[in-house]
Amino acid sequence: MSKVHVKTGDTVVILSGKDKGKQGKVLQVSPKEGKVIVEGLNIARKHIKPRNAQQQGGIVDAEAALYASKVMAVCPKCGKPTRVAHKFLEDGTKVRVCKNADCGEEF
Repeated sequence: MSKVHVKTGDTVVILSGKDKGKQGKVLQVSPKEGKVIVEGLNIARKHIKPRNAQQQGGIVDAEAALYASKVMAVCPKCGKPTRVAHKFLEDGTKVRVCKNADCGEEF
């Protein structure tokens, strides 16, 4: 089982590709594939076939998965893209920490 550095609900910035520099919220994480789906970014067109008489077919815009290595978490306090560090608190719980020099905030 592989790990991904972002979680569902995190705000991330895209590092490369057509949406480079844009920010969005992570909707879904697939650790097995190493991919994430970001809200409103990496839009692909899907051709939908009607499954019954009442359903309408057509072309639909949907978010496509992209590799987790192409996104970087954004710190909620300083608002800058950051690498994610881990720290253990005194009670033994593990928290994620901002790696920016002037921040160091837990998120």
